[in-house]
Amino acid sequence: MCITKPRKRPTGRSEPYFLFHFLTFFSYFSLRICTSHLFDPEFSAHLIHREFQALVAFVTLATVKAVKEETWDGFVADMLLFAKFFLVGIALIVDLNLALWFMLTFLVIYTFTQQPAYMGLGAVTQLTPLQLETLLTEGGTSRFWLVEFRSLVSSTCIRTSRTLPELSITFANKHISFGVVDLGLFPNTAERFGISLGMPDQLPTFILFENNEEVTRFPEINSTAKAEDITKKRLCRHFELDKHLLDYISGK
Repeated sequence: MCITKPRKRPTGRSEPYFLFHFLTFFSYFSLRICTSHLFDPEFSAHLIHREFQALVAFVTLATVKAVKEETWDGFVADMLLFAKFFLVGIALIVDLNLALWFMLTFLVIYTFTQQPAYMGLGAVTQLTPLQLETLLTEGGTSRFWLVEFRSLVSSTCIRTSRTLPELSITFANKHISFGVVDLGLFPNTAERFGISLGMPDQLPTFILFENNEEVTRFPEINSTAKAEDITKKRLCRHFELDKHLLDYISGK
């Protein structure tokens, strides 16, 4: 079993993501306080009422998502998306130009930064295509390999990036190992494993290999599965990870 050490979050494009969002949201409150004396009492009352409604709606959505969302990454992504919609909506009440400015700012943030992928603990090996081919053809200490093919330019892959590492903490053993191949770095590998980079619904793709043979994958080709379907419970059931763990414990 190959266990990776805890990895540090990479610097570069991912680091400014939260900082830029914080500064953008904070700028609204700064502008709101600095310009409050320019509004007449009736408009100020109306604006406060709308802001309160937006706050209540945001807290309600956050509560629902906190219950339904399985990963922290997905919850953060959803909250930022909701906050952007509410902020632009409130800005439209104040001034059209202000709303356009926020929309442009969020577009720039989206273009030049991205939400960081999960970089916590996990028994997951970062594989190059050559390393994967070697493991599958020449064999190794593990009979099975569960490999995630992803691209970190995909928001779906970032949202689900902690799923495989967290599964590996429970289920990785000498019987089954876990690995990741970044198709953003090795796009030519996608065709080799029947993954279409032109179809966003196919990323990430999880494939279970037994020696050099594919046993099953999720989502399956031409599947209607969505990002919300990629959960630890769903993957555990689809790849029968409980059974693999019991087989290992019983020595099968």
